[in-house]
Parts: sequence; structure tokens; C-alpha cells
Amino acid sequence: MTQIVDSEIVSVAASAPESPVEGALTATTTAEAAAPQPGATPTVPELTPGPGPTPTLNAPTAVEATQEDDKEPHNALTEKFTDAEWKALKEFRSTLPETFKEAFPEQEDAESASYNLWGVTIHPLKPKDARVSVVLMKFLRARNLNPAEAKDMFISTLRWRKSFNVDEAMKEKFPEDVFGKLGRTYGKDKDGHPIAYNLYGANKDLDAVFGDTQRFLRWRVAFMEESIALLDFETIDQMIQIHDYEGVGMSSRTPASKNAASEASSIFQGHYPEFLAKKFFVNVPSFLTWIFWIFKPLLSAATVAKMSVVGSGPKVIGSALLPLIPADQLPKRYGGDADGF
Repeated sequence: MTQIVDSEIVSVAASAPESPVEGALTATTTAEAAAPQPGATPTVPELTPGPGPTPTLNAPTAVEATQEDDKEPHNALTEKFTDAEWKALKEFRSTLPETFKEAFPEQEDAESASYNLWGVTIHPLKPKDARVSVVLMKFLRARNLNPAEAKDMFISTLRWRKSFNVDEAMKEKFPEDVFGKLGRTYGKDKDGHPIAYNLYGANKDLDAVFGDTQRFLRWRVAFMEESIALLDFETIDQMIQIHDYEGVGMSSRTPASKNAASEASSIFQGHYPEFLAKKFFVNVPSFLTWIFWIFKPLLSAATVAKMSVVGSGPKVIGSALLPLIPADQLPKRYGGDADGF
């Protein structure tokens, strides 16, 4: 499992410093021409409007209609976007029809059909939606707000999800005795981020865990997707990750585990951008801590700020986690008050 520490750090290093309401309200009503009435013609003409359209009160002007059409739906997350991010987002968003067509060339209506990604429905032709903006911004932030590079990453992710068959992986029943203790989600931090735990030493039968690399990857992707399902993309779009290495020893470094770690790192690096709020490495054996210090100079300041290597034992771990996580949301094994798992 040593390699997993490698891959987690390398993965973070590679990820750089994250219903449409559209259409102008047009309301014009036309009054019918007044029908001629029988009787004498008045000597003095009445000052009555002749036949023709009668303007509706409060109907939007052409300028107002355009302004209404330009409005962006917002939520708590989009309100934090910078001007540079909005500029990049609008450019990226304008390419969505061709992006989906490139991603799914065999699908005739790809450029107009809706697509569900992480519980968010993206309409290529009508992409104005706050949650859609949050999802697209992840790809932009992962590529330094470069719309062309974000588009390439997005296309790669769409193609990978189809070839990997993510939906089927989420439906798969994995052996409880093999994977049941390796991944857990429990509690939230003080900002509402859900907490995902990866327990690398929870199953000592490495052949069972890593012997079938593709099965391990399907389980790992399914666990990531289950963790993402806890995000609403309205107020929260990232998670806390705690990587627990209790029970991991030198014997955990096997060819199968190294191969699985390498492939998992590639998947998360390329297809799950900007989902990390904070990452803690806990109960890390002393012979593994050197890995962090080797890679630290290669990481951006923003990435290093998200990562912490913590010691062992509830008291030490709690001193690092409790400033961010309420005691009733943190299991006792990590220094909190909750029974946990």
C-alpha cells in the first residue's frame, strides 16, 4: 500500500489550482379593433384610440428582454466566481454542443441531448444553470481557466465514463468481506463538507483486494461516486478525505497493489477535478512519511495547503482534525466523540 501514498500525492500534484432559467419574458397583447356601433355619428369626434395594438403595462422592452436573457442563475458557489472565471466559463460553455458531439460522435443528437454528470443535468444548448456552472468550473480550475484545455479534459472524462461504464460500477455488488471496511463516509466538517475515509490497512488479504485490478478500480470509482453524491453543488462541491494507513506495512507493497494504485491515480487525476477541500494522511508509518517530503517541492502552494501528514493515535489526530471537524462528527478513533464505524 506504500504506492498508494505515492499515487495520492502525485494525483494531487497534477490537479491544478473549481434547471436553466433562461429566456426573456415576452408579453405582447394585441387589442382587437373596436367593432362599429349602430347609431348617429357624434358631432364632436371622440378622442379615442383607433384600431391597433394596445401596449401591456410592464411589458419588457427589447433592451430589458436582452438583459433578462443575459442573466446568470446563481447559487452560493457561483456567487464566489471571479470575473476571470466567469469570462472563461462563458467561453467554455459556448462550446458545449461541439464538445458533446466530439465526445459522442456515434450519437446523432449528442450536441442537443441532455447529459447527467454527478447528479447535475447538462443541456448543451441551454447550459445556463448554477449547478452546471459549478461542475464546468471544476474543469476550468483544473486547467488554469484555459477553456480549450478544460474542453479537452471534459471530453476525455465523458469518453472515459462511457468506456468504464461508471453507472454499472455503481450498481455492482462488491464482496463485503473484501471491500466492506476499506472505504467509509461519515460526518461533515464545520463548513458542511462530507468526510470520506480510505482505510488502507483494513483488509490484510492483499490478493483479495488487488488480485483483480479491474474489480478494485470499479469498487474505488463507485466509492468516489457515492462520496460525490453527498455534494449538492449549490453550497458544497468538495469533500474532506482522510487516508488512514493503520496496519499498513512493508509487505503491503506488492506488484498488484502498485499497479492498482497507479491506475487509480490516473483516473482521479484525469476525471475528478477539484473535489478536494482538505486531505489528511493519518497513522502513517514513519517509513512512508518521506514520500510527502520528496514530493512537497513539486506541489503548488495551494495543493500543499490542502494536505496534512498527521501522526498516530486519537489524541494526535484529534489535535489536527478537531479544529475543522466538530467532535460529534468525528469518530473516537480519530479523537472525536462519535461512535463512528
